[in-house]
Amino acid sequence: MASRHGDRVPMSSAEPPRSLELLRRNRRWLFPLAVVALLAQMAVAMVTAAVEQTPTIDEPVYAGTAVVYVQQHSLRYNPEHPPLGKLIIASGLVAAHPHLAADFQGDQTALGRRLLYESGNDPGRVMLWARLPVIVCTLLFGLVVLAFARELVGPVGGLVALALYTFSPDVIAHGSLATLDVPASGFLLTSVWLVWRARRRPLLHLPLAGVALGAAVATKMSTLPAVPVLMLLAVVSVGHARGLVAPAKARPLTTPEGTRTLTTPTQAGPLTTPIGAAEPLTTPTEVPPPGSPLAAQPLTTSQKARLLGLGAAAATGMALVAVAVVWATYLAVDPQLRWTAPANLPAVHGLRGLLVDGLPFPQPYRDGMRVQFGFENATWQGFLFGRLYHGALWYYLPAALAVKTPLGMMALWLAGAVAMVAVPRLRPAAPYVLVPPALLLAAAMNGSRDLGVRYALFVPVFLAVAAACVVTFRRRWAHLAAAALVLFVAVSSLRTFPYYLPYGNEAFGGPSKTRLRLHDSNVDWGQDLGRLADRLHRDHPGEKVWLVYKGAGVPSYYGIDAADPRKAPASEVHGLLAVSDTSIAKADDRLAALLATSTPIDDVGHSITIYRRS
Repeated sequence: MASRHGDRVPMSSAEPPRSLELLRRNRRWLFPLAVVALLAQMAVAMVTAAVEQTPTIDEPVYAGTAVVYVQQHSLRYNPEHPPLGKLIIASGLVAAHPHLAADFQGDQTALGRRLLYESGNDPGRVMLWARLPVIVCTLLFGLVVLAFARELVGPVGGLVALALYTFSPDVIAHGSLATLDVPASGFLLTSVWLVWRARRRPLLHLPLAGVALGAAVATKMSTLPAVPVLMLLAVVSVGHARGLVAPAKARPLTTPEGTRTLTTPTQAGPLTTPIGAAEPLTTPTEVPPPGSPLAAQPLTTSQKARLLGLGAAAATGMALVAVAVVWATYLAVDPQLRWTAPANLPAVHGLRGLLVDGLPFPQPYRDGMRVQFGFENATWQGFLFGRLYHGALWYYLPAALAVKTPLGMMALWLAGAVAMVAVPRLRPAAPYVLVPPALLLAAAMNGSRDLGVRYALFVPVFLAVAAACVVTFRRRWAHLAAAALVLFVAVSSLRTFPYYLPYGNEAFGGPSKTRLRLHDSNVDWGQDLGRLADRLHRDHPGEKVWLVYKGAGVPSYYGIDAADPRKAPASEVHGLLAVSDTSIAKADDRLAALLATSTPIDDVGHSITIYRRS
């Protein structure tokens, strides 16, 4: 019988098409070209959004705090978030050379306003420089997504993961802003990837995982629930690295179809077939016969205890590195760690109080946690599917993700998660990829602030890696379906350009209808004030304008001369009425009555609606 490779019987004497032959000759360049193309389109999308959008609600606070960090080495502003994310923002602001008076004494909201609009700075230039470092970080985290997925399922799966990441409207939207959500999610994914790699070289990768984990915790406190999970995964990785026999050397194995060279890997390798290849990138492993010196021997109880202790020690070391990173970020701002607790610092009791007091972090970090718990104890307004409510709904985040995630992406997430559990060689990776985002999502669902999917931005970041596992399905129709879904995601994302923040998928009417389902940072975060000014100057010059704006921008700076219709008698409110969509969703009786007697005539960026009232 002919072997599968060298002795294959030709089916036709005809030469392969020239295009296919050219593709095979240049396939080594296809992968890097695809990576560059995906990252380039994401960079264009993010830079365009960064240039066109005015400051969102949180950005001036972070930018102002970052300037204070650099110029005054003070930790007094924005203690509810650790410094690292704002230090990243500061790395760009240094190039902008913004002016800020050292004797300013207002709160953090006033600080942002003073920096952007009251100190002679150009707010557009300042915000662009603040946003650029986050854009760079977002692109670099895309390489982590690619590397993680490629290690699991090969280059084709890596490209699937990178495509979902780079076309994710939520990742693009928040990756183009000077905020903390993308850096925190990216650092956490990097830590998980390094813990996974520690299954082979724990001494190298666990300290690096500790650095990445510390960076995540030093960016957002909401990543803290992932710390014990990563410590447990570190124990598993060390157990895998120390408890298994080293890989066997490559050796031939005779089969009815010919001779093949097999190895015994310690970690599941890629399963995909590159363009033009006749065989998968790896072959099934040969199982050593019982009694063979290659077979793993059962561990005794004492060996298991020793291995468990070694894993616990390694996990503790990783956690200590993370703690050191947190301390280093605070010391980078102020080497003397001067700190005065805010006068209105909330008191925290019970288990939360014990947690805050017991953490080995600087006092400013622990006081920042008290501020966060104070936010959690407050009652917030929410808006979901047209319903305005007080408090929080446990299902808010899953529902919001269902609206704001491309349909093809959700299908690939589900299929990839099923593949991770169903394919034996991928099961070891499932706890690493699926458990951390599931735990963080459960924690976020128990929060009191239903303000946007940015509180669950780790979901599209992690599940992009999980979705790559769809390439392990052997059916040809499955590969075609996966390719079609990736294309569907790309088209859906490109169609919303450059309005990524209010993105909604086709099942819910697209970006123009998101305002009917969600509010706040899902739709309208104050990002379109500059676009509103351009629209009014272009299409409605000289008309009377009334404005209800939810955001951190200053309308007069952009040339908008408008009054608040809620502060005037209804009989005097005539002309154009521009209202932020979040204000529409949360309208009180007075504003609702004005809107009911007005006619919508235009919308700006799918976040501000323009009415005409006669």
